[in-house]
Amino acid sequence: MIKIGSAVLAEAGKAGPPSLDRRKFASLCDDIAAVAQGRTPVIVTSGAVALGVERLRLAQRPKEMALKQAAAAAGQSRLMRLYDDELEARGLQCAQVLLTHADIADRGRYLNARRALSELLARNVVPVINENDTVSVEEIKFGDNDALAAMVVDLVEADLLVILTDAGGVYTSDPRKNAKAERIPVIEQVTGAIEALAGSAGEAGTGGMLTKLRAARRASEAGVPCAIVPGQPGVLPKVFAGEEIGTLVLAQGERQRLRKRWMLDLKTRGEIRVDDGARTALIERKKSLLPSGVKEVRGSFLSGDAVEIATLDGKPFARGLAVYSAEEVRRILGLRSTDIEAKLGYRLLDCVVHRDDLVVTA
Repeated sequence: MIKIGSAVLAEAGKAGPPSLDRRKFASLCDDIAAVAQGRTPVIVTSGAVALGVERLRLAQRPKEMALKQAAAAAGQSRLMRLYDDELEARGLQCAQVLLTHADIADRGRYLNARRALSELLARNVVPVINENDTVSVEEIKFGDNDALAAMVVDLVEADLLVILTDAGGVYTSDPRKNAKAERIPVIEQVTGAIEALAGSAGEAGTGGMLTKLRAARRASEAGVPCAIVPGQPGVLPKVFAGEEIGTLVLAQGERQRLRKRWMLDLKTRGEIRVDDGARTALIERKKSLLPSGVKEVRGSFLSGDAVEIATLDGKPFARGLAVYSAEEVRRILGLRSTDIEAKLGYRLLDCVVHRDDLVVTA
């Protein structure tokens, strides 16, 4: 899977609002066609807002949400036309797929999207995926297409995530400010110290190296390696040929089951803090979370919502789907499972989070 950001597509050195570099875009399509031999690539792309800025003749990239959404609407059709024309000229068919976080969070919509993408890939049609910016607001935004790419890894069961960036990879410090900064060729695990090396967001898009590292971390934790490489013509064939370029983030263990990986993508609505005994039961004995081990409930969530499960000092180590609402859990915390019905007047299950709906994250 290939993620192409706004900064990669932007015309370098141009004054005023960002605009798409058509020559560079065509070269990237050459590379996509080159690596499509024997495989069907999946593209997660930015660029709709930049094209919309051009089309609406705006003086700068909009900051107001409604105007940004309007620019995305004006630019998305042009972006797809460019992909359709360029890829078709190279013997490839493509299809537009627009997603929001709500599509991932809802189990039924997630499965529908997965089935549709599977059918496209089975027919060797290249999915061109973007966030549905026209309808995305704070509760359903990914925030950047790096996060979207990390989630789509699961939807399409990708073997590799390639993030094209305007940087050469991950460096020991910002190479724009420090000439002695060194590229890190391989990262075994994305830690807090590694994330601290990341710079801030650029002008062309909403992401920066930090969002790319977090996307790489998400993919690697799902068992998929991630290459963060410079978005230059000719790079993709080199990556798929195994050449050392940019930064490779290694996969962490084996791939997780699809349902578990889906749960990692959900936005949590609250937090449940548990004692050491409950933590041990969840991690080592692979048990469900019982009300007896719950010591504190934070936030407001409903039955079926995703929640973080943390230690008493607030360190999250798991997440899962709540059987009961936050208010219900507050009423039964510390109780035995046999006392749930007496306290609530009913009993859905004997646990607060069932083992089948729980994934350990640390």
